[in-house]
Amino acid sequence: MVRIRLKRIGRRHHPVYRLAAVDSRRARDSKVIEELGLYDPINQVEDKRVTLKKERIEYWLSVGAQPSDTVRMLLKKHGVGAQAATA
Repeated sequence: MVRIRLKRIGRRHHPVYRLAAVDSRRARDSKVIEELGLYDPINQVEDKRVTLKKERIEYWLSVGAQPSDTVRMLLKKHGVGAQAATA
């Protein structure tokens, strides 16, 4: 099954995450199918904190990808795939 989850790429004490479509059997930071966005929780500018490829995320949700809990919260907050993310 494909999951949409976070992949840590930041340095120590400054986490930065990529939203990625990943096979659910793979490790957190392993090879991904597709990069779908960026999440920088420490960034002070609200607009630059989350960057999403909305069309691709909606595509992956439509073909059955399951978002992780944190990704589901981010998608709901930014109004992406609201129908599929809550299912």
